[in-house]
Amino acid sequence: MNPHAKLITTLSLIMGTTTTISSHHWATAWVGLEINTLAIIPLISKSHHPRAIEASIKYFLVQATASTLILFSSMTNAWHTGQWDLTQMSHPAPCILLTAAIAMKLGLVPFHFWFPEVLQGTSMTTALLLSTILKFPPITILLMTSQSLNPLFLTSMAIASISLGGWMGLNQTQIRKILAFSSISHLGWMIIITIYNPKLTLLTFYLYALTTTAIFLSLNTMKSTKLSTTMISWTKTPLLNATLMLALLSLAGLPPFTGFMPKWFIIQELTKQELTSTATIAAMLSLLGLFFYLRLAYYSTITLPPNSTNHMKLWYINKTTKSLVAITTTLSTLLLPLSPLIFSTI
Repeated sequence: MNPHAKLITTLSLIMGTTTTISSHHWATAWVGLEINTLAIIPLISKSHHPRAIEASIKYFLVQATASTLILFSSMTNAWHTGQWDLTQMSHPAPCILLTAAIAMKLGLVPFHFWFPEVLQGTSMTTALLLSTILKFPPITILLMTSQSLNPLFLTSMAIASISLGGWMGLNQTQIRKILAFSSISHLGWMIIITIYNPKLTLLTFYLYALTTTAIFLSLNTMKSTKLSTTMISWTKTPLLNATLMLALLSLAGLPPFTGFMPKWFIIQELTKQELTSTATIAAMLSLLGLFFYLRLAYYSTITLPPNSTNHMKLWYINKTTKSLVAITTTLSTLLLPLSPLIFSTI
């Protein structure tokens, strides 16, 4: 990709995200979302492969529909209340429309169908951007309007996302699709607590983005896109594969890794709100996701392919592991002892 085009798209992503998260008016928030959408499309389609072109068209159509719904809901709310402020969503009809639009932007169930297909059609770095940075502006809008949204509607979508994210990831062999369904499941955990503790939603998103960044960067370094290539990648980068296994277990939410912290806090907060049954259902459904995380960890570190290979296996990779991979992997596995300090801030 042309360096100038890459610079323009990167600056546009930064500007669009900053515009949305810092705005209080619906028009500027909508403009920031549109800038993000238009900036990421060249990155999705930069390989000019038919699958990448298809992914970019799907992404554009879904995001355009979601943006239209956001604009329509804000105009309907302004018509009823005379307010364009993000925090003044008081009419129930615009609130339902806005929740559906944000769910479409994020890829929540039942508007999740586009997300795995788009991630499968892009490169690892673009998939990382779609899974982390581009989720931040819609989550910010959701947090700012959380007091006006329907709790039953949000909880239903959250439970459905956790269950379907775990269920659909069980039979996948493409790593990007597995991580896409993992993202849907984690978004369910964020949405389920949004109304009761918005700061906890932000903490969950930050830790999810940190762990997902470590996994995507590790897989990008190993050039591994499916389970069959992951099985032989340990011969090239044995140490990176070991840290990848730890990051995957952290993303699954197992103690004593960082990923256990947000699920622990969310279950605790739901219990305080007398939603013990909801917390129990969410915890039980997360076991579905645990299965394919364990399968990924098993494939990346323990197994060898059943057939013999004719090429010589390399015991190391020529290029050095980037420092960003080391930093994110370390943070994604070792932050749990700081949980009392973090809990005191939320």
